[in-house]
Amino acid sequence: MSDTTTEVLPPHATRPLERRSLKSAPVVADRVFRSGAYTAGILTVAVMLAVGVFLTARAGDALVVAGPAFLTTQEWSPETGAFGVAAVLFGTVTIAIVAMSISVPLALGTALLISEIVPPRLRSSLITMVDLMAAVPSVVFGLWGVFFLQANVIPVAEWISTYFGWIPLFQVTDATGARLTEAGAFTSSAFIAGIVVALMVVPTQTSVMREAFSQAPLGEREGALALGSTRWGMIRAVVLPFGRGGIIGGTMLGLGRALGETIAVVMIISPIFTINTQVLKTGTNSVSALIALRYGEASQFGLSALMAAGLVLFIITLIVNFTASTIVARSRSGAESN
Repeated sequence: MSDTTTEVLPPHATRPLERRSLKSAPVVADRVFRSGAYTAGILTVAVMLAVGVFLTARAGDALVVAGPAFLTTQEWSPETGAFGVAAVLFGTVTIAIVAMSISVPLALGTALLISEIVPPRLRSSLITMVDLMAAVPSVVFGLWGVFFLQANVIPVAEWISTYFGWIPLFQVTDATGARLTEAGAFTSSAFIAGIVVALMVVPTQTSVMREAFSQAPLGEREGALALGSTRWGMIRAVVLPFGRGGIIGGTMLGLGRALGETIAVVMIISPIFTINTQVLKTGTNSVSALIALRYGEASQFGLSALMAAGLVLFIITLIVNFTASTIVARSRSGAESN
């Protein structure tokens, strides 16, 4: 038998503990994913900066000639040196506001219907239908708006003007202030263009909101119902607070598209270069429609002026997106408790 030696430690002595690293060694898949994510983010920012630099460089000549008056001038005549985006910018914002006034309640109701009301066997079909609507080309919406929607919306616009004409926004008058009643005064308006744009952005807004609502915890849903809450009470106390970020994000995403929509707006509106504060009256304009209609016949200086208009729209879109990101980041996701 061989001798064995046993180490005897003093009664109060302890072995020094070695620190074990909790950091795992990165695997190849993690490195590839991290590199791909960083590359995609850098490319996105680079493309955005490149677009801004390109528009600024091409718009330089027009901005030097127009100066600050570019934002306040309604006329668009680059050849004579009198041009600005006041009228087209006002029309762009007007169409977007009309679109958001219609699309946000419709998208919110549809998202709640799909996520909270309809049975599961029907839910997948509705989700697919909404997603397919988002893929419909803009020109299809434009044709539908011109040949079907406009004729059916004119009576609605006349009714609004008749009973709510005491609100300046809904008046339809001529230059002397006399009220117009013929149907031709209600065609090709910001109201009709806004309805078409609203129906175009509803699928996108609905998808974002529905996805946010579906993330509400099941335990909180069941807890609210177990405490005697009605289904609407559960939605108001649990689903809507948890989906607040999705509501804001979907709204701002739709607003960004509404500001830049081109084809459908071009097909519906009757372009003018004066600020029309009467949304039901014929005549409006937008920045994207201006660029689409004048690009083919513009001179070199006219192209610079169009680039300046595009730069203004680009900056507004960036402001909208950054504002939405800030609001979503600051909004608290979760049911409020007293």
